[in-house]
Formats: sequence, structure tokens, C-alpha cells
Amino acid sequence: MIPNYELHDGNAIPLLGFGTYKLNGAQGVISMDAAINNGYRLLDSAFNYENEGAVGEAVRRSPVPREQLFITSKLPGRHHQYDEALATIQESLYRSGLDYFDLYLIHWPNPKQDHYVEAWQALIQAQKFGLVKSIGVSNFLPEHIDRLIAETGVTPAVDQVELHPYWSQPDVVRYNSDHHILTQAWSPLGRANAVLQEPVIQEIAARHNKSVAQTILRWELQLGVGVIPKANSIHHQLTNLDIFDFELSTDEMKRISALDRPDGMNKNQDPREYEEF
Repeated sequence: MIPNYELHDGNAIPLLGFGTYKLNGAQGVISMDAAINNGYRLLDSAFNYENEGAVGEAVRRSPVPREQLFITSKLPGRHHQYDEALATIQESLYRSGLDYFDLYLIHWPNPKQDHYVEAWQALIQAQKFGLVKSIGVSNFLPEHIDRLIAETGVTPAVDQVELHPYWSQPDVVRYNSDHHILTQAWSPLGRANAVLQEPVIQEIAARHNKSVAQTILRWELQLGVGVIPKANSIHHQLTNLDIFDFELSTDEMKRISALDRPDGMNKNQDPREYEEF
């Protein structure tokens, strides 16, 4: 059911994945196992989520062959220096018990520290070693990606950013599209904030006999953006998958995009200033 997108490196990534933030321990494994059984094939994790072990356990429990799953993890800011970055990627694999990651991202650019280029060089090397199949970035702006390309000659395959109707980042999406980079939305439902109460989206959702969440996810897919919503309940896991049997009109797309706000970020995590270690 879930369509794939072919990255510029030739690898295919599901456009709809399953976010695993705060899914830890045995309960996290149960949620991820249910997601795989319900049809998800992409699990999105990170070193800083401290659940790579749970992700690996869910993969091992699953009857779905490993090569049909797509596992993502991310490099933390405290390990951007080249040697530390390579060791951390290896440690991520040891934690998960997996032989490789399908995608590995730099979690944040942390520009004040100014080590993200050597972190990117480490990801390039990890890809050559076969530790990861595709490499990308998270929360990077065009200015950061321009520098990566200029200094290494290698363009990220994915840029995972905060994206929802209050913060739709059209300039970032356009830049990424122009550079054949897939934009992937974290917090695609705005962390279930007031956006779910938006009358405009409620009206459009009712017209299609869909939920507000389904309508938002559909809007993002039609923008050409991949999405990784998190859902603990079986009901939400299934309804988030049920977005491929309807299409928003051009006018409906514009009306949702018009909800964008200058202050729409959830926690004011501006990649030019914000740092996460």
C-alpha cells in the first residue's frame, strides 16, 4: 500500500514511515512490532532516542524479511567529530544488533560547534564501508546543505525537518526538490497541537470523509514530502495508513498551506541557533 520514493542514490524509501520517539523498552518493541504487522516498513529512530535496541528487537521478532524493512537512525551532536562519528555509527549498529542501517542522518547541524562537515565526511565513509545504505541530514537548512555539497561533493539523499500546516517550510521543500533531496517531515501532525482543531482542515476532512490527521498526512504527501507519524494505538497506526484512497484538490492544498505561520515552530528550534547534543 505504501508507495516508495527512489532516492538519488538509487535506493528506495517508503514515503510513509513510523516514528519511534519515546517508544522504549518492552512497550516500545510491542508498538513497533504492531506497526510492522499493520503494514509499516520504515522505522525511524535515533541514537538520542535511546531505543535502537528496541528497534532491532522489533526487526528480529518480525516475520517480514530484513531486506523489506527500512531502518533509520541519527548521529547525535556530541559526536560530530570524524572519529567519534564513525565509532557512534558502529555503536548504533551494535546497540540494534543490525548489520546495516538503510538510512543514517546527522540529527542537527549544531552550527555554533561547526563540526557538521566532518560529521558528513564520516557518514560518507560509513556508506563506503557498507554500514549504511543511504545518508542524509535532519534539520538542515539550504545554507548548511550548500556547504556540505561544496566541501565534499556529496548531496544528502534525505533532509528530515519539522513540517506541518503551521510550519510548512516551502523554501526548504523547494530547495530540496531542486537538489533531488527527499524532504521528510518529523512532527507531521504538529505534535497534535491546535492544528488538529483548525476549522479549514476539519471542513476539508469532512468533505472527504477522513480525519483531520489523515487529511494533513495526505496534504504532505501531495507536497512531495515523506512523513513519519508516531502512533501508539493500533487504531491510529491503521488510520494513518489509510490515506491513499483520496486526493486533495489544488484549492484544498492551497487552503491548508495558507495556515503557515511565521512563529509556527513547535518549540522554536531554529536550526540556525538551536543545538542538540
